[in-house]
Amino acid sequence: MGVPVTLHEMRPVTPTAVHKTDQLAELVCSNSFRGDKLDNAVGLLKEEMRRLGSLVMRTADKVRVPAGAALAVDREKFAEEMTAAISAHPRIRVSREEVSAIPASSAREPVIIATGPLTSSALSASIQAFVGSEHLAFFDAISPIVLAESIDMSRVFRASRWNRSMRGDAAPKPDIEDDPAKAGDYLNCPMNKEEYLAFHAAVVAAEKAEGHDFDNTKFFEGCLPIEVMAHRGVDTLRFGPMKPAGLDDPRTGRWAYAIVQLRQDNLAGDHFSLVGFQTQMKWGEQARVLKMIPGLEHAEFVRFGMIHRNTYINGPTVLRDTWQTKTRPDLFFAGQVSGVEGYVESAASGLIAGRNAARLALGLEPLAPPRTTAMGSMAYYVSHADPKHYDPTNITFGIMPPLDTPIKSKHDRQLALSDRALRDLAAWQELHHEGLKT
Repeated sequence: MGVPVTLHEMRPVTPTAVHKTDQLAELVCSNSFRGDKLDNAVGLLKEEMRRLGSLVMRTADKVRVPAGAALAVDREKFAEEMTAAISAHPRIRVSREEVSAIPASSAREPVIIATGPLTSSALSASIQAFVGSEHLAFFDAISPIVLAESIDMSRVFRASRWNRSMRGDAAPKPDIEDDPAKAGDYLNCPMNKEEYLAFHAAVVAAEKAEGHDFDNTKFFEGCLPIEVMAHRGVDTLRFGPMKPAGLDDPRTGRWAYAIVQLRQDNLAGDHFSLVGFQTQMKWGEQARVLKMIPGLEHAEFVRFGMIHRNTYINGPTVLRDTWQTKTRPDLFFAGQVSGVEGYVESAASGLIAGRNAARLALGLEPLAPPRTTAMGSMAYYVSHADPKHYDPTNITFGIMPPLDTPIKSKHDRQLALSDRALRDLAAWQELHHEGLKT
């Protein structure tokens, strides 16, 4: 939009507990951006971002790896491509230093705080002083990654749930004998009842990482450690990340009692992450317990899971739907620190906050996308939810306004909501000249 930008990145001068490199946009949790179809709210959000020229989406599409109907990326190439694009931009200056306090107000130089859930202690204190209330503190856990060559392929099978693939909503059942690579995008480790019950018991009994109060720790519901789920009941994992539904084992023709899925983590295909297996077990315990999974008996771990603190502001008490703060229009919050959850939601909030900061610098009024869009609904939720019972959320169709004419079929209703959103977004873009920019 023609506005020069200074991007402050504290790494590598000041590291975090979980980042390993100095690359921008380093993914520290999953490598999945979740669903990529228009019958899914996050798929709609991605399409809206693409239509606004999102660099994050353009890069993710370029380095995607097989992940069924989801969009997953090679995490290293994603960070490299993002860093290269930003570093080469003629109007972006990257300053490698820690910002320890919110910069002073300046109408001509708007400020966006997009420091993520791992905001440094000094800046967290400055933010807390500004908002005048306690942060929402959550704990998040990241999944382990194993070396592909250490997986026992004789004990796993390749398939995508309900035979969905990145090439379309559903594909004809493949002839696995002719081409095993066409069987699906995930490696699946099937368990019978005896194996599952033994695994569940081991997870419940495993030692957890020190320094965290397991019973009183607050986790985001969409990213629970497997131990938390296991403690909720013997079948919780089987109806969560280990659900076997839609995964026919070609050797039996049936669903297993439970399934652990492995998702390709890079383009080379030599790293696989355990889907939904965020964990706070000690590393030695992870090596022991996770090797109980069929096919992972001799697994070599590229990365163990770990737990880290996430910090969010209470969005409804602080933010407008333009991602500006209510008390200081030149100050914006975006990303996970603003009270959204998920990579895509964080990037979408940053996309709108960035455009609005540029509009403010150009002497124009900031704009919120229509509430009928995924971006607009998310902004409305963050700024209008009940502050007394506020929890960060992923984008869902449930926070979008209902259709004027009810549709009984859930699938058709979701497609209709997406169709309305994209039509309203196009009209909004045309009205405000919010098309693709270079």
